[in-house]
Amino acid sequence: MSDNYDLKAAAGNIVSAPDLPYAPPAPVSYRPKIGLIGCGGITEHHLKAYRAAGWEVAAFFDTHAPSAVKRRDEFYPHAAVCGNVEEMMALPDIEVLDIATHPGARISLIEQAIRAGKHVLSQKPFVTDLAEGRRLVSLADAAGVKLAVNQNGRWAPYFSYMRHAIRAGLIGETGSVNISIHWDHTWTQGTAFENIHHLVLYDFAIHWFDAVCSFFPSAAAQSVHATIARFPGQPIKPPLLASALVTYPQGIATLGFNGCGRFGPQETCTVAGTKGTLRASGGVCAIPAVELITGDGAARAELSGSWFPDGFRGAMGELLRAIEEDREPENSAAGNLRSLALCFGAMKSADEGRTVIL
Repeated sequence: MSDNYDLKAAAGNIVSAPDLPYAPPAPVSYRPKIGLIGCGGITEHHLKAYRAAGWEVAAFFDTHAPSAVKRRDEFYPHAAVCGNVEEMMALPDIEVLDIATHPGARISLIEQAIRAGKHVLSQKPFVTDLAEGRRLVSLADAAGVKLAVNQNGRWAPYFSYMRHAIRAGLIGETGSVNISIHWDHTWTQGTAFENIHHLVLYDFAIHWFDAVCSFFPSAAAQSVHATIARFPGQPIKPPLLASALVTYPQGIATLGFNGCGRFGPQETCTVAGTKGTLRASGGVCAIPAVELITGDGAARAELSGSWFPDGFRGAMGELLRAIEEDREPENSAAGNLRSLALCFGAMKSADEGRTVIL
């Protein structure tokens, strides 16, 4: 077309979607006994995933003992319930610990686990201070144990398919990422979550910041400019509107969040590269398909599985596979520091009303 002022889309062929290994990873034969520290609400999804995968959780601990007993009885009735953390750390047959406490208690627990020679899957956010994160990474390296982070969104089927398509070079070099999420997060009213000022940018958006980092695999973000605002009449304290503009050496990412979207919830994600585009749209955390558009035509990959529980199965499965193969897990704590730097930079930018250099 000599001109395209009305932005008409060129007709394209319909082609078959490439078969990509987006399913949650799993070890081939490594079957260690796992210990769970912290037995709060989210661990229901951890344990559903582990039980479905055939992995054994052999010991439970929570400072509120009835929570540990409850989770044990629900999922692994023959497992032990430890009376304290030291008892858990001393169990010789526990090789891997899933530490699912709140951030404040987690640093000392991770350090104890590393010194006890245990591999660790840390709940997200890994740390609240990057220097502490770097220290724990160095400690794990020196001890010869693997330290990974439960960024389970990486194995949501649509994020995983997009990441593998980028890794396979199907869209060339990533130039832009655009994410928009419209959902109702007011269910947090009256819970501890309502006390988190950056409920959207921190507790929620950390998964999407991590996804953006995985979509730009060869470069770190340079800067971020973020904003927050209150939605008209929103019933909870934390601002439920947020946006972020992230710059890369050759590219940008934009993220928009409306956590007070009570009507028509939707998530969309578009990743454009030098050779093609990936596009996904649907329910929040539940997009069923990914489109791949290249010079060869348009393909639509219908995906199986779901974020809950496949994301949790993927996070632990990748750690177990990495231990088995003696390599760094894709969700390593060292790599996660890049995602955390972006998340923390966004919060700082929103608080100070300026662009933050990362």
